[in-house]
Order: sequence, then C-alpha cells, then structure tokens
Amino acid sequence: MPDDKNSSATASHELGFRQTLLAMLGLCFVLILVALDQTVIGTALPTVVAELHGFELYAWVGTSYLLTSIITVPIFGKLGDEHGRKPFVLAAIVLFTSASMLCGWAQSMLQLVLARGVQGIGGGMLVATTFACIPDLFPDPKSRLRWQIMFSTSFGLANAVGPSMGGYLTEHWGWRSVFFVNLPVGLASLLFVSRYLPRIRHSAHQPSPLDWQGSALIALALGSMQLLVEWLPQQKPVAWLLILGGVMLTSAMLLVWWERRCPNPVLPMNMLSDRHLVPLFLLSLSMGFCMFAVMYYAPLMFQGGFGLSPNQAGLLITPFAVFITVGSIANGRIVTRLSSPNWMLYVGAALFWVAAYALTQVHASTPHLTVVLAMMAGGVGIGMLLPNLTLFTQASAPRHQLGVATAMLQSTRMMGGMLGTALVGTWVSHHYVQGVQEALAHHGQTAWLASLADPQVLVDRAAMATLKTQALQTGQDASALLDLARQSLVEAIHGGQWVVVVLMAGVAVLARCVPPMSLHGDKA
Repeated sequence: MPDDKNSSATASHELGFRQTLLAMLGLCFVLILVALDQTVIGTALPTVVAELHGFELYAWVGTSYLLTSIITVPIFGKLGDEHGRKPFVLAAIVLFTSASMLCGWAQSMLQLVLARGVQGIGGGMLVATTFACIPDLFPDPKSRLRWQIMFSTSFGLANAVGPSMGGYLTEHWGWRSVFFVNLPVGLASLLFVSRYLPRIRHSAHQPSPLDWQGSALIALALGSMQLLVEWLPQQKPVAWLLILGGVMLTSAMLLVWWERRCPNPVLPMNMLSDRHLVPLFLLSLSMGFCMFAVMYYAPLMFQGGFGLSPNQAGLLITPFAVFITVGSIANGRIVTRLSSPNWMLYVGAALFWVAAYALTQVHASTPHLTVVLAMMAGGVGIGMLLPNLTLFTQASAPRHQLGVATAMLQSTRMMGGMLGTALVGTWVSHHYVQGVQEALAHHGQTAWLASLADPQVLVDRAAMATLKTQALQTGQDASALLDLARQSLVEAIHGGQWVVVVLMAGVAVLARCVPPMSLHGDKA
C-alpha cells in the first residue's frame, strides 16, 4: 500500500502512473456513487410512496438530502484543507453507503426521510472533498484538465443510465434495490481510495480548531434558505416564509460579522472580495439556476405538455446528460491550446443559450430530431462551462484554500439549482393555473378548473382516467379539456425557459468579469 504523503503539492509528482490511475478510478467511483443516487431515486419515488404511504413527506425525501448536504459542503471543504482530504473521503463513503442501506431498510416514510438526511451529510462530505482531491494529485492545470475528463465521463454515464436503471430495478427487483445498488459501488470506491489515494496536506501549521460558531451560522443560514426556497412554490403560510426569511438574513449577517473576526474562519471572507473568484462563484450560481431549470421542466413539458411517455421523454432528455461528457472531452482538447482559455466560457454559454432558446420554441409537432439536437448543444455547453469553472477556481485560489474555494463553487451551484427549480416552478405553476382558467372561461368550462388546476393530471394515468370517467358521465369531451391544459402547461414552461434565456445573457456579462486566466500554474 502506498504511504500517505503529508507534504505539499510536490508529493503528487512522486506518484506513478498506475497509482494515479487507480486513485482517480476510486474518486470516479465516489462520483458515480453520488450521481447515481441522485438520478435513480426519482424513478422509484412513486412506488416508494405507494408502499410506505405518507405522501405529505414525498418532497422531503429530496429536501432532507439537499438540506444536510448543502450545509456540510463548506464545512468539510475547510476541514479537508486543514487535515487533508483522504480521511474525510473515506468517512464519507462509509457514511453514505451505510445511510443507503438504512434507506433500503426503511419501514416508513419518516424513516426514509431521516435516512436520506444522514445520506446527505455523507454526500456533502463527498462533494466537498472529492473535487478538491484533483488539484492535490495534479498541481499542473493542463494535466489536471486531461485527467478531469474521467470525472466528467463518470458523471455523464451515471446521469445517463440512472433514470432507466431506477425504473428497471424498481420494476424487477423492488424499490429497495435502488438504494442497495450503492453497496457494491461504495465498497469499490472504499477499496481504491483507501489503497491508492495519498494523503496530502497543504497547511504547514498544525490543524486549527474548527470554527464551530461559523459552522453553526452556515448551517442556520443555508438551512433556512433551503427551506424557504422549497416552501415558496408550495404556498406555505406567509408568516412561516417571513420567519424563515428573517432567520436567513439575520444568520447571514451574523456569519459575515463573525467570520471577519474569527482567526481561523470556516468561510474566509477574503474569497468574497477576490476579483478572480467572485465572478466564478456568480457564474456557478447562475449556471446552477439555468441547468436545473432545464433539467426539471423540459421532461415535464415533454410528458405533460406533449403527451409523450416517460420512456419517450427520457430518450429526448438523455442526449443532454450524455453530451455533457462529450463537451468536457472536447473542452479538454481545446482549452489548453488557447492563449485565452476564457473564450471557452463564451462558447459554452452560447451553446447552452441555444438549447434554452430552443425550448421556448418547441411544440408537440416539433420534430424530435430538432429537440435532440438542442439537448446535445445544451449538454456540450455545460460540458465546456462547468469543468472550466472548477479549473479556473482551483487555479485562482491559494493552495492552502483549495478545498474551501472548490466547496464554495459547488455550494453556489447547488444554491442556484435550488433557486432555479423553486422560482421557475413558481412561475410555471402560477401561469399554468392562470392559462387553464382563461382557456376554460373562454370555452365556458370553468367547472373543470378544480380537476385541471394541478398539472399532475397530465402525467398521472390514474388521475387522467378519473377525469375521463367524470367527463364521460357529464357528456364532455375529455380530450379537448386535456388539450387545453396541455397547451397552458407548454406556454407556462416556455415562459420559464425565457427566464433562462435572459439569465444566460447575464452569464455572458459575468464571463467578461472573469480576469484573464492562465493554465501555467496555481497560486502558491
């Protein structure tokens, strides 16, 4: 077994090709573990609720995971910088895999939600440490970019096979197998990481005590923000939303006040004023918003708006996930040959803008090839943007703060994703109901508003069958009613995608704020 190396970046040069390859393979297994879990569970959730009941906790299966993971990412990014990342990667693998087993053994929805919360802690630790391991192994940015293609490929494959795998496992082996599948992947990642990943620390001094006050304030600020974003489209009582908003703002202000005075802050305030890093964080936030707004609502438009089956909708959205890998590989080939790597940000943003604009124009009659080409363009754009944001951040941050900087980049992307799903979801819900109401009023069918007010009726076969039965009993044309609802949903989602189109124009402006980057070395 290779010895751990507690020195600085030069230690990575002492690794042979075999150890480097096997260490990267272990980290790829870690990434697959997280990405696969996030994609397979969505297909299984309806079956889970049908068996365990407790539909009121349906959203919390995802929320509890996000809530704990977004809190732990910045904390363990800092701890990885202080103590070295390997111990936390190993602990996170064990925790994540164990929590997956608890999810598979859950006997109620409450148990599943709690187990998912524990799983989110492990997922946050993995996100915070795994991406920061790459500059430890490859101090040279050009070499790092070439090896990072393994990461992008693993992520793309996990996202591509996840939904279909979740459906297959749920149908043939039961929904619990969706969680148990993490066990072999977790064991493989544990084996490779423990044997081949070196332990590298960049801090010359002894690890400082954890900033518990700052960690608690981060948890309070991000946790209340997560709940606020989740509850906003659910029309929770205004008093609750105001309380959460007050807690979020107060804890955020206290966090800034405390971290400026703390000798060893978990969230260094100098990063929030660094002219190299701030535009990258804002780009990550914006791309998280746009990417999740597309990934969540394009399938809803294909199924609910166009009447496609889940399998047909999956075939249309799969090129997006697959071509993230293609874009990443192409980016690795091109960016190192450019005198100004910043140009790749513009290319990636332009391609994703094309995909978002196309989604504002497609209708049920649009050829599927056109939709596939748009999804391919969006995937290539993401594949060119996200790796470069990580690369530029790690090239701009001081080496002893690589973990914190990488964690902040991942956190801003997750926050953007939450905002994208919630705010675009609120837009879609409001304009869908408004559109259905106006369409029914125009045709003198307002009595059907209650039955069509929830777009779930357009994707739930049981609800659709109930509507058709009711319409038949009253002599109404159910197909005409559903067509009105579908048209309203398509127009609402088109409006949501126009938000993405406008925001992507802002991404181009932000890209201009990124100082000229060099791939010839990192900061000391």
